[in-house]
Amino acid sequence: MRQRQPASGDFLASEKGTQRKKWKGLLPVALIFPNRYGLGNSNLGFQLVYALVNSLPGFVCERFFSHDDQPPVSLESGRPLRDFPILLCSLSFEQDFLNLLALFIAGGIEPLAEKRSENTSRFRPGQPLVIGGGVASFINPEPLAPFVDLFVVGEAEPILPQLMEHLAEHLSSEEPEVLLRGIAREFSGCYVPRFYAMHYGEGGILSRIEADPDVPARVQRIVLAKSEVAGHSTLLSPQAEFADLFLTELGRGCSRGCRFCAAGFVYRPPRLWQVESILAALAERPEDTKRVGLLGMEMARGEDLVRIADYLLREGCALSFSSLRADAISSELCALLAQSRLKSAAIAPDGGSERLRRVINKGISEQDVLSAAESLARAGINHLKLYFMIGLPTETEEDMVELLSLTDKVRKTLLGVGRETGRMGNITLSVNSFVPKAWTPFQFHGFAPLTALKNSIKFLRKGVAGMANTRLVVDQPGNAFFQAVLARGDRKVGLALHAMLQGRQNWRQALQGCGIDPEAYAMRRRGQEEIFPWEIIDHGIDRRYLWAEYRKALEEKSTIACDTSQCRRCGVCHD
Repeated sequence: MRQRQPASGDFLASEKGTQRKKWKGLLPVALIFPNRYGLGNSNLGFQLVYALVNSLPGFVCERFFSHDDQPPVSLESGRPLRDFPILLCSLSFEQDFLNLLALFIAGGIEPLAEKRSENTSRFRPGQPLVIGGGVASFINPEPLAPFVDLFVVGEAEPILPQLMEHLAEHLSSEEPEVLLRGIAREFSGCYVPRFYAMHYGEGGILSRIEADPDVPARVQRIVLAKSEVAGHSTLLSPQAEFADLFLTELGRGCSRGCRFCAAGFVYRPPRLWQVESILAALAERPEDTKRVGLLGMEMARGEDLVRIADYLLREGCALSFSSLRADAISSELCALLAQSRLKSAAIAPDGGSERLRRVINKGISEQDVLSAAESLARAGINHLKLYFMIGLPTETEEDMVELLSLTDKVRKTLLGVGRETGRMGNITLSVNSFVPKAWTPFQFHGFAPLTALKNSIKFLRKGVAGMANTRLVVDQPGNAFFQAVLARGDRKVGLALHAMLQGRQNWRQALQGCGIDPEAYAMRRRGQEEIFPWEIIDHGIDRRYLWAEYRKALEEKSTIACDTSQCRRCGVCHD
């Protein structure tokens, strides 16, 4: 069964006609989001790449999404995946890795890059060039290294147009090895895994990474320095996760330095777009679209939010967002929230206690959370979501006690406002297991034992049971454990994913069948000098800084936010 073709209303005015391009004389490109359709269409990076490739002369780009076990076909024309000589794969989460391999198999594409290139003298339909991108791939590309010919490391705008033009000229005339070697040598931000060998020593621990002589020893990621018009939605679809929501980014990266957050490190330096660029993006919104989502509100300047809020109020727009920083709620923002008639909002303290928030460098206090809860309740929001993590480094039962205490104080704050306004509030307490991520100070730490995580969940369930108007939602620690294996994974883990799909085994069976101990990948603490597979990528971050931040975390010491005008601590902003 074919996926539906898009209705004419799916595309903003600037994109109309791109899906109607004829293939004759054009190089077809498949853009794959290995997740469900709605979420893909609401992913701003995915939309940006789609619009960018379709704007290039000589190309036509069509979209693919995961669709159970059915053979994947493009959303625009219903063509099968095997018709496309270039596959661009947008990867946002570690869970996408397995979905991508399953999509290849369902589409009749050989997953292993080595086998694909063995059977062809040129990249072509059926034996395509597979290009990986997206934040998950430049945090740690190694689990997908056996399957991807080329990774674009970093942000697409500075590199993708030139790369695609190069492919248009050379794809059909050069052998795969020659084409890829030329790209690895000539283009910054392009990582070709086949030209790098991983060597392991005692205990199966990575001992060195060896690059071919004519390619860079490490691959430097590429970032966009500034944007005249901030990134914004270019596709609106009734089937999307946020169907009628126009997304606009306020900047990229984050200056706060939360020690668990990979995006906060790999998107360094933090870049806040000028308010004129943001207003220019908002001006691209279709007149009949009144819901606006702002991305990156945690780093926006107060005076900029005032101007943005004033613009949205004048335009009669409603605001939507994923979560707010508890210390960034202004009167202007609350006025906009009140007009938006939002009924729910989310705050992410992340650490359950004041002590843990120092450990993770969250930079917000209990009073910040309580003040935010009161301000949001007075703005008409009567359902508050609180996001916490369990299994954080140094966590104790006392931290769980304080998490419950803070939740109860927030509940009482909402009830107090509710008695005045006649709107009774309720809380969803969302608890997820901490997963150590590459390129963070906590890359040296381990995933918590499953028994400890399950005991923490039981403790929280018992505590919440006595709180009226409070609901607890938890993830399954086993799922987070699998994510931790992938987050710290290497090529051996990638090959185990392939075996998992071939043998229809669960992930534990597949890993063990390939001689991989999942506990060793996820739970083992790393030392200061250990080499990590993801360090083939160069984000400009000094690992000595990450180690120092890890030690500060264990000592419960905070670090001030980035100031790119003068801060040179982490190494990214060095000349």
